[in-house]
Order: sequence, then structure tokens, then C-alpha cells
Amino acid sequence: MPAFNFDLLTTSGKARAGVFHTPHGDLPTPIFAPVGTQATVKALTPAQLEEVGAVLVLSNTYHLYLRPGAELVEAMGGLHQFMQWPHPILTDSGGFQVFSLAQMRQIDEDGVTFKSHIDGSMHRFTPEVSIQVQEKLGADIIMAFDECAPPYDRAYNEQAVARTHAWAERCLRAKTRSDQALFGIVQGGVFPDLREHSAEYLSSLGFPGYAIGGLSVGETKAEMHAMLELVNDILPADKPRYLMGVGSPEDLIHAIARGVDIFDCVLPTRLARHAAAITFRGRLNLINAVFARDPAPIDEQCTCYTCRHFSRAYLRHLFVAREMLASTLLSIHNIHSLLELVRQARQAILEQRYADFADQFLASYQPRVTRNPSPQLRKQP
Repeated sequence: MPAFNFDLLTTSGKARAGVFHTPHGDLPTPIFAPVGTQATVKALTPAQLEEVGAVLVLSNTYHLYLRPGAELVEAMGGLHQFMQWPHPILTDSGGFQVFSLAQMRQIDEDGVTFKSHIDGSMHRFTPEVSIQVQEKLGADIIMAFDECAPPYDRAYNEQAVARTHAWAERCLRAKTRSDQALFGIVQGGVFPDLREHSAEYLSSLGFPGYAIGGLSVGETKAEMHAMLELVNDILPADKPRYLMGVGSPEDLIHAIARGVDIFDCVLPTRLARHAAAITFRGRLNLINAVFARDPAPIDEQCTCYTCRHFSRAYLRHLFVAREMLASTLLSIHNIHSLLELVRQARQAILEQRYADFADQFLASYQPRVTRNPSPQLRKQP
């Protein structure tokens, strides 16, 4: 039967380079997964995703359960066949969306009853239902059903951690497919003792991998870093660690330094739909008038299809004209940029120089850059 082995190749400080083996291919870690919420990464075809170098994509259990339905996806051969993606797929448990998107929810020890944000219909998720849905979807990596609490509410986090642990055990018992790896999810908000307890308890259950949830949801960067350091010092070194929903360049660099292996985020495609380009120096707002006559690519050093063929001026024109191609071209660039950043980070780990790599990147990166005309444009009269 399929084995989900994780080979830890080397470390550089706490940064790790490894390979996670799945039935649909190997995942070189650290790795970033573009998000395909509705069984599609917005604005891109599977062929375009392959061209930019994507290996792993994430799809959303909550959304696919509501539409088109897990039974339909199963009847169409599962997610790999349905969305024509032959490489590894990860699905979340649906828990985060149940607690953040559903119009009404009622939580009890058995599960959650909620109202669909689409049509108001009533539904119920339990750990067993979440696993059943994810088994029908057929992803390689699936998540235990958990409860994500507000980061600063101590009483709520105590209850959520207890439920998350009880539900994790039920998810393990409910799982029937051997070709899927079930990850447990560490919770606990910004409270060190709760995070420590959660990491220790879930480690004792022997999951093939572990996710870290409930971060990048309103806490400070320092608090997120502290929780990552604490949790990753406890989680098993021979299992992959997945930080859920984090994807800004600076966050990737900091999290890799603290031992995270897998990331996902909607950020690159969401920014692309709003004319924001990711570069290794910071973001560019391509809608700005300063780019109207700029002949340079988004990033002179980038090798993506968009930067090899199109200028900032052309991309700005597409956004001003509200052409669909704008989102496609910028999504290609943004995803390529994050994949390239993680690829370079992995190479630095393999060469035992990650600390220097991270310092150099962070020294030149500005999280918010809105006006940055190219040298060619600055030289024009």
C-alpha cells in the first residue's frame, strides 16, 4: 500500500530540506502550494501551473462539499481526474470555513451545524463527515477536523484545543483509505502552554504529518514566530510540518527558518486580481500611473512567462481595460515568484547557508512597495 514517507535530507539551523513521498509524486520541501479553492487555481489552467513549477495544490473541502458536492467529484474520478491535476493535492478539513464563512453555526462536542453561505441551507459537519467528504474528494493529504478559535480568547482556545484533540482521534478512527495521509492540526491561539499541550498530545497520536493552524489570523508577527518555534521544537522531526494559510514572502522566510516544510495561501492569485505584483524587493501596484509607459518586465530577474514576454505598461493597460488576461498573467508571475523563493530557500538549506540567505533577502525586501519605476523609465526625459 502507498507509504507517506518523509525523508529529512539536511538542516541549516532549524530550516529543513526534505522530500515527502505521496502516491501522486514526491514533494520537495520546503514547498509552497497554490490554492485552488473550487478545484481550480483562479485564472490558471493546470498546464500553466505545471509551467510555473507548481507540484502541490490545495482544494477546499467546505466549498466543494457545498458545490458541486463530494459525491459528484467522486463519480467523476476524484479531484485529480475532475480538475485534471496529476500531481499531489491537499484538502483542508473544512473547519476554518465552517467557523469563518458559515452564516450561522452551532457547536457541540459532536460537531458543528451551520448554514451555507451560498443558499442558506443547513448542514452538519462532524469529524466523521469531514473525513468521509475528503475520502470522496480523493486528495493525497487530508486534514483532521479542528476548531480554530480567535487568537486572544483564552477560554475559547481551551475549549477549542480539547475539541480539536477529541476530534483528531475520531478522524483517525474514521479514516479508511490507505492512499491518503491524514495530518493532525495544532491549535492553541497565542498561548504557549496550550500550543505546547496541543503539539505534545497530537504527536502522541502518530499522524504522518502535522499542520499548524490558527496563525496569521490577527496575532502579531512576533507572536506567530514564537508559536512556530515552540511547536516545531515539539513536533516529530521525521514528519512534515504544514503552516496553514501563510504565503507572504517575508512570512515564508521566517517560517522556514523555524522549521516549517509546507505552505499554502490564496495571496498570490488574490493580489494578482488586484494588480499587485510580488517581487523579491516588495510589491508593485501596477495600476499606478507611473507604470503607464514603463517598458520593463515586472522583475528583471524573473524568468516566468509573463516577465519574459510583457512589460509593466502592457500589464497596467490590461488592468485599466479590465481584461481577463491581466489576472492570468499576473497570477503566473506571483505564483512563480513564491515558488522560486522557496526553491532558492531549499537550495540554501542544502548548501548549509540558509541564515545568510534569509538575512540577505529580508534586508532588501519591503512588505509594501507601491511605486517602483524601472531604471529604463527613470532614465527617460
